[in-house]
Amino acid sequence: MSLSLYEKHRPSKLSEVIGQSKVIKQIESVGDPGGRAFWISGASGIGKTTLGRIIASQIADSWYITELDATSLTPAKLRDIEQSMAMFGGGKGGRAYLVNESHGLRKDTIRQLLVLLERLPSHVTIIFTTTKDGQEALFEDEIDSHPLLSRCIVLTLTNQGLSKLFAARVREIAQAEGLDGQPESVYVKLAQKCKNNMRSMLQSVESGAMKL
Repeated sequence: MSLSLYEKHRPSKLSEVIGQSKVIKQIESVGDPGGRAFWISGASGIGKTTLGRIIASQIADSWYITELDATSLTPAKLRDIEQSMAMFGGGKGGRAYLVNESHGLRKDTIRQLLVLLERLPSHVTIIFTTTKDGQEALFEDEIDSHPLLSRCIVLTLTNQGLSKLFAARVREIAQAEGLDGQPESVYVKLAQKCKNNMRSMLQSVESGAMKL
């Protein structure tokens, strides 16, 4: 099965991530991600999972990176993960867990996570991602998000002021793939139409839906 343009051209290292210099500096200032948790928020298609994978790859080889949806992270599943954390992996030796759509975390799971994050092993990294804006209403109304977020390095991705940067990148990809030769202004309009959603932009190019 051939990869989509979004998957094929997904950044694999921090230097390839565009338009997020503030967040990249935050990550670089942390250094070794081992024993740390990260909370990544931002709009759909902005690159949260991509960034999470890059952080995870700094400590663990791909086969020791586990991705799951927050709604599937039950207390029982979390206990299984805690047991697996005790084992060192091969290669880089670490383990990483990427939890997507983290605003969907269950109340009982959050309670258990708070304890886990206090004693996270130095060879383990946990990365949470969410499309929810803000930090006050991430979970159900009765759940206070501060205890969990206070245990994480909070990274907030922006989708503001990225139209020209994303347009240039998408045009470069389209030309490399022999899919389109339109001027950059067309791609700027596409970025604006897609609200700087890189995934949507590349899907439009791939499907031939470039008529704006």
